[in-house]
Amino acid sequence: QVQLVESGGGLVQPGGSLRLSCAASGFTFRTYPMSWYRQAPGKERELVAGISSAGINTNYADAVKGRFTISRDNAENMVYLQMNSLRPEDTAVYYCNAKYSMLYNYWGQGTQVTVSS
Repeated sequence: QVQLVESGGGLVQPGGSLRLSCAASGFTFRTYPMSWYRQAPGKERELVAGISSAGINTNYADAVKGRFTISRDNAENMVYLQMNSLRPEDTAVYYCNAKYSMLYNYWGQGTQVTVSS
């Protein structure tokens, strides 16, 4: 079955860095655009970054541009989110998403990122 398993979250001080990983299985990973979303308490889930199936094109939310980098390894069925210069407002549960169409749209269970001193 389809699985997306995030890891790498945790507690970090403002200005610090974290690297999130998402291990994918159960579908043809190399054909799916992949994204990272986040949801903070009391807020709606929002798109953080996306990457095309071949990894050529990326897009970022304005709030993270220049600080976060999305990447993927199609040989290993992995997608990553490198997060630098973290701020308290980056605190959220981060979710990995694989979406080929409205029907083929998969989510991970999420990983908590807390930015606090």
